[in-house]
Amino acid sequence: MTRSLLSKIVVSGLISAVAGLAQYKAEPTGAPPSDVPAAFASTLEKQGTKITGPDGEVADIWLVATAPQGAPSGEMNVTLPKVPHGSLMGVISFPKGGKDRRGQQVKPGVYTVRYSMFPINGDHQGVAPQRDFFLMTKMSDDTDPKATPNFDTLMGWSKKAAGTPHPLVMSIWKADDQLQNFTELGEDWVLQRKMGDVNLAIVVVGTASA
Repeated sequence: MTRSLLSKIVVSGLISAVAGLAQYKAEPTGAPPSDVPAAFASTLEKQGTKITGPDGEVADIWLVATAPQGAPSGEMNVTLPKVPHGSLMGVISFPKGGKDRRGQQVKPGVYTVRYSMFPINGDHQGVAPQRDFFLMTKMSDDTDPKATPNFDTLMGWSKKAAGTPHPLVMSIWKADDQLQNFTELGEDWVLQRKMGDVNLAIVVVGTASA
């Protein structure tokens, strides 16, 4: 499957929308909020992205200024093979709360987002063509921007943030093109933004049906 085809598939996301009716927009926002520790804020882009919808502000997102790089992981069906597992990828703020890709409630607050891949164990078939995901962790529980927690540790942090047996997840992938846009794809809204030399696609509105 080509990445251009991948970017046209209805994938998953965050904060459910009314299918075909709700309209959302993305616009620049300022620096990260004051409750983001300086050690984290220094790694982020200076200007983030604000997502608003019919009911007002949805979320504010700040990606890291430079994409983390490491040796290729050798993992199958991933679009960011050189990003080490657990790497900090950004910070997201929910002023009124929201929903994750699975439709789980996300409480109002500020969360770190770190890179992970869903396991090949038969439990995630059909959720997305790619295995790349962001996992959200409460900012108050994530203390080291340089940390690269292993799978079990990161799952534990994100499950704690969710308050459920499943972590808080966002669907993402590396986009083929270099467009910087916010596009409606089926029932989902996908934000494309540069993270250093990587163009990242993030589903910020929409819940997966699988």
